[in-house]
Amino acid sequence: MITRRGLAAMPVGLAMPYLPAYAQRASDYPNRPIRMIVGFAAGGGTDLTARTMQPRLQQALGGAILIDNRPGAGGNLATDLTVRAAPDGYTLLMGTIAALAINPTIYTNLSFNPQTDLTPISQAGSILNVLVVPADRPWRTVAELIAAAKAAPDTITYGSSGVGGAGHLAGALLDQMAGIKTVHVPYRGGGPLMSDMVGGKIDYAFSTAPTAIPQIEGGKLRALAVPTLQRSSLLPDVPTVAETLPGYEVGNWYALVGPKGLPQPIVDKLNAAMRATLADPEVRAHLGRHGVEPVSSAADELARFIREETAKWAPIVRASGASAN
Repeated sequence: MITRRGLAAMPVGLAMPYLPAYAQRASDYPNRPIRMIVGFAAGGGTDLTARTMQPRLQQALGGAILIDNRPGAGGNLATDLTVRAAPDGYTLLMGTIAALAINPTIYTNLSFNPQTDLTPISQAGSILNVLVVPADRPWRTVAELIAAAKAAPDTITYGSSGVGGAGHLAGALLDQMAGIKTVHVPYRGGGPLMSDMVGGKIDYAFSTAPTAIPQIEGGKLRALAVPTLQRSSLLPDVPTVAETLPGYEVGNWYALVGPKGLPQPIVDKLNAAMRATLADPEVRAHLGRHGVEPVSSAADELARFIREETAKWAPIVRASGASAN
């Protein structure tokens, strides 16, 4: 039997096999492709952000990154896959405000807790959402949309990229603050949502800027407002919802996380790679053109941010009536 004293006296080369394999490989990480899971279908803001960062992040890490789209349940399916993965740095999640801060309030039967079952790595960015309607709809202001909803309760539909996402919360909060009743239609990502928006199957949506702006510029959608307190420099002529409903605000953000127990050397290497990627002028310019503001952070700062966002939005989500049911 090998005792603790005996193990301590063993040569390092003999003691090493008793360590987890991922701990041994931390020094030469990565030595095989990394899977970055995106919890929404291709074509949406989360997917665009991940794919924009992918080439520069690969360069910083010195290894390949494969984007794996796993849409469903507002990002919960992708988060669950990440939680269950080995903490070796080869499965990561491009998380969203929904998966990391809002879903724990909306879903009562989650099999995981984002604050305890994931390892924070770095923020990735904050993203602009835009309240858009199909070009053939008559509404040109938020006030006109609200008036139409009051005149015909439970008939106007709004789409989102999934239950618990910023788009869902934005619509639910609009209902609450404006005193209206609309119908939520969840999709498996911003791409499928945008397809139906352009086709006129949905009345409005708070869509991410990357998917909305090309359709706005192409004349297929009309932008009514942005859900930020200040107007966006990207769409300076588009008013805020708060100009009609004072105090209205819904943010949206992305962050990179991994499974619980990710070794600190791997966290440090990933964090440094994220900082280098998000500081790259070409990456910043490309994301900026699509309404994404690059934001990096230390891992502990991200952990604190997720706690603060969860606490901030929990009472608002409950009051709005937004739920997964």
